[in-house]
Amino acid sequence: MKIPRLFAFVSLLIFFSSNLQAQQNANIDSLAAKLDDYLTSAVKAGQFNGTALVAKSGQIILQKGYGWKNFSAHTLNDNNTLYQIGSLTKPFTAIIILKLQEEGKLSVNDRLSKYFPDQKGADQITIQNLLNHTSGIYNYTDDIGPEDSAIVSHPIDRQLALDVFINKDLLFKPGTKFSYSNSGYFLLGMIIEKITGKPYQQVLRQLIFTPLEMHHTGFDYINLKDAAKATGYDVFDSTRHNIAVKWDSTVTYSAGSIYSSTGDLYKWSKAIAKGEILSAASWKQAFTPNLGNYGDGWWIDTLYGNKYITHSGGLPGFMANFVYYPDKDITIILLNNFGNFGQSLLSVNMGLSAIMFNKPYLNYTANKEVATDKNTLQAYTGTYVYNNQHKLIITLENNTLFVEDTNPQDKLPKVQLHYGDGDMFYITEANLKFQFIKDSTNHYYKVITYNSGGKDAEWLKKQ
Repeated sequence: MKIPRLFAFVSLLIFFSSNLQAQQNANIDSLAAKLDDYLTSAVKAGQFNGTALVAKSGQIILQKGYGWKNFSAHTLNDNNTLYQIGSLTKPFTAIIILKLQEEGKLSVNDRLSKYFPDQKGADQITIQNLLNHTSGIYNYTDDIGPEDSAIVSHPIDRQLALDVFINKDLLFKPGTKFSYSNSGYFLLGMIIEKITGKPYQQVLRQLIFTPLEMHHTGFDYINLKDAAKATGYDVFDSTRHNIAVKWDSTVTYSAGSIYSSTGDLYKWSKAIAKGEILSAASWKQAFTPNLGNYGDGWWIDTLYGNKYITHSGGLPGFMANFVYYPDKDITIILLNNFGNFGQSLLSVNMGLSAIMFNKPYLNYTANKEVATDKNTLQAYTGTYVYNNQHKLIITLENNTLFVEDTNPQDKLPKVQLHYGDGDMFYITEANLKFQFIKDSTNHYYKVITYNSGGKDAEWLKKQ
């Protein structure tokens, strides 16, 4: 009698396990459909054109290409498409510095004067200041404009970049403020070469790319001969597809020269999840926020009460965004082949995060610009207050409305407000809408903002 009972128990266990697996598969399929629908709406609204990867607990929920890889050749982005990732290079540079510290070859407390005595203020600056953007060193890429396109599209001598900032006064006393600086990470790459006696690129391949089998990640994107290579566009909409000026990898160097794929970056994410490459203590150091919520090569923040680490990248023709929620083991990677400096995919990523955490979200809508006259636009201007710390300033300049949040933490610099329909406006930089409400006297007295999660906040006009 024992054998049949055991058989029945095993059969019942298999039955329940099969049903559980089927339910889990159905949940994953439903989640993938929501993610896909959301990203498709972002593509139609002109907010995304690239490849996305979303994973949880070691399982890829969605990996898919969207839009054109090369418009004129009519080739589409797919899972293997390669993109420049810009400043998403910085976490790799930072991790090499921390690895060299583990090996006793340097200390993040070393003074910069040990490696670059000619840098102005070097005796006040530490490697740690370079890692977390608190050095006060002038950002050399601020001096690069459209007139320099012929220079940046060819290899440059490093001294050309150094000459931009090495003799400039520091912007502030090191360690007292946060100011994002590509110059600091340019210097970190050169420090890596001084310490190891090897090219920066070789060190990254040896310590990160090869061990993690990131075979589709490299540096010299301009000269890359690969059918998977995406064309970058600085303007990309339904009628215009302007190819961006190509930046040579020597210009951005250790601050932004890497290209990669979503698949390779997911290998990087899994290495982070498993605590590979570095010791637990070094990873903890990397993910400890300092001024500006920036650690060593990463921004650290929370969403829905969940800690995440992130970094974005932007170059002419490309945008990249990487978000990892360590406590939930959720990875979201977006690589995009249009854009420029200052543009970000973070708002798209936050919508994907809302889906993964089962929070309210809104798909993008394809906004259409509607012409309106100056007198009508003037009625919308003014200061709209949420509280003493958060205010929206709406101004009219040259018959164009602009909106700006007075609190830097809200991450809404001065951008153009586009008129959509009725009293609804939108911005193109994020999935953010502004609805103006009239009072009984037919004057605008309130703004309601909506983000990817739905209604955001109400702002009362200051009289």
